[in-house]
Amino acid sequence: MALLATGGTIASRSSDAAGGAALAADTGDALLSSAGDGAVPVRVVDVMTKGSYRLTFPDLLTICTAIEDTLADPSVLGIVVTHGTDTTEETAYLAHLTQDDPRPVVFTGAQHTADHDHPDGPGNLRGALAVAASPAATGQGVLVAFAGNVFRAAGVRKTHTVNAHAFSTPDLEPAGTVSEAGQVELRPVPPVYEPLPLPPSGTEPARVDVVTSHPDADAALLRAALAAGARGIVLQGTGNGNANPAICAAVADATADGVVVVVSTRVHAGPIMQVYGGGGGRDLHSAGAIPSGLLRPSQARILLQLLLTLGMPPSRIAEQFSRRGTLVPHAAAGRPPLSAPSKG
Repeated sequence: MALLATGGTIASRSSDAAGGAALAADTGDALLSSAGDGAVPVRVVDVMTKGSYRLTFPDLLTICTAIEDTLADPSVLGIVVTHGTDTTEETAYLAHLTQDDPRPVVFTGAQHTADHDHPDGPGNLRGALAVAASPAATGQGVLVAFAGNVFRAAGVRKTHTVNAHAFSTPDLEPAGTVSEAGQVELRPVPPVYEPLPLPPSGTEPARVDVVTSHPDADAALLRAALAAGARGIVLQGTGNGNANPAICAAVADATADGVVVVVSTRVHAGPIMQVYGGGGGRDLHSAGAIPSGLLRPSQARILLQLLLTLGMPPSRIAEQFSRRGTLVPHAAAGRPPLSAPSKG
């Protein structure tokens, strides 16, 4: 088993140098020690020590490259990645998009710092290690294990700022559970898409910005993003993916210039649909915008940035969103049963 430590709240402590504010500090060895002895030997790799609110796309690529490099060792049974919760949904999704190894990759973190009176990091790490060691996790793709729940990376979102139960997948059932005793139950693995490649080392990432539609919104921020060099825009619309005439006109100008615009929504769950005129979803579609499906802005942006960085043309990007925006390659009917428990 391997533990890739990247920082985050799980590794953070109050810092006198930062005026008492929490900063990522603990190494992977310290995290592993806090979780206690496990049944499987764990090799620790300190990838970085950052709060995830500071991460850049190159940082995300570094983490995904570390996952690939670690899995190059056939003796590694699985990987746990400790990560800040602020952007777990982005990094885990990028790993999901680019991972083609059946061995488990499980992200986890914490809502309380390592020096908190009641830290949740050690328990979350024990749970993630149990999931990564479980045969039921093989072939499941990239997972997020947190507070006893297990989620698939595609569609996972941080849905509470401070609650211990920080994550959910609003449009999908959770992948399963892991008990405090290390019992893992996972739903049968869905079909998975073919992986996308990681960009070559040193590749300049495409700039992709998120622009929000709201009452009184005009196109000033969208045009400013374009002036700053954005090759892609994720429009966080209202409702099922709507904006207004001013933004819609700017979207038409942008797509005519070769910029890729993807429409998502600020709403918690549900698909993007082309229903309304007057600058709404149907007009945005006519203006050349691509619907994100069930992907919310954070993960829609990661997919768009990866595709643009790989040099994919707009027509193929639209195809990728049409397929991957469903989150899984088939429409699941009902709730599949959980697998038999396994002791991780």
